[in-house]
Amino acid sequence: MPSTAAAEVSPDKLEEYRRELTGYCYRMLGSGFEADDAVQETMLRAWRAAEGFEGRSSVRSWLYRIATNICLDMLRGRQRRALPMDLGPASPPVEALFGGWRPEEAWISPIADERVLPEHGDPAEVAVARDTIRLAFVTALQHLPARQRATLILCEVLRMPAAEAAATLGTSVPAVNSALQRARTTLAALPEEQRPGPLDADQAGLLARFVDAFQRYDMEQLVTLLADDALMTMDVVRWMQEPTPSQCRDSIMVPAGQVNGMQAFAQYKPDPAGGHAPWALQVHEVSGGRVSRMTFFLDTERIFAEVGLAPHLP
Repeated sequence: MPSTAAAEVSPDKLEEYRRELTGYCYRMLGSGFEADDAVQETMLRAWRAAEGFEGRSSVRSWLYRIATNICLDMLRGRQRRALPMDLGPASPPVEALFGGWRPEEAWISPIADERVLPEHGDPAEVAVARDTIRLAFVTALQHLPARQRATLILCEVLRMPAAEAAATLGTSVPAVNSALQRARTTLAALPEEQRPGPLDADQAGLLARFVDAFQRYDMEQLVTLLADDALMTMDVVRWMQEPTPSQCRDSIMVPAGQVNGMQAFAQYKPDPAGGHAPWALQVHEVSGGRVSRMTFFLDTERIFAEVGLAPHLP
């Protein structure tokens, strides 16, 4: 007969932690797809070990310990994920300079807010959780060694006490405090453009004007909406106009819900066979009344399916 503690580890009980565990694994791994795999493995290991759970810690702490070990194993020997703008300056829009496609594991991938943010809760806590899945923050985390990354997320994002974080990581409180200090120092030393900055509270109006200008391909209007140092993987206007004629002209932008704490848009460009084909998921940040960071995710087959977007528009 299972113990009272083991009885707490039912499938329904475990499922209650899926969202927050997905958020944790996403921050650790930088990939929504890998976060799903890590959480699924966490649930499987927890269910298999349920009989041995003695209740010496909370179910939540126990699950985070399992998830942390899985993420550390997945990160072992791997290069950090990044966004293209963090790997160097943009190239001119010349096809001869295009490199081959890098593997999926080289890049940060997006995640829908609804998969990681709490359904209910204190608005201030939800706002903090949303801010810590922003692309800039998740990308900055990838500069940290895996155990420092886990320490920072557990202590500063999840607000876990140092003693609980130490138990989760299988280390001591002094080691946790030391790792936390080193992680903070590393993040503070990152170049300004690689650190998450403040966001405007109201972005809807500006993004609506951005979408309108993009769909009309009005480059003059678009430029007025961009910050002078807007971050993108390419020189904005040149890449939208060259090589000519632009294949993105007459694109359709479809609202795609909240992704990484931002309103996202699905870009469908004209399909020579008819209608519009998926081209990119656009996620943009707004600061100082202008668009400050533009990110285009091109792995549309997987991303559009995950966000629930149509594979083609008539």
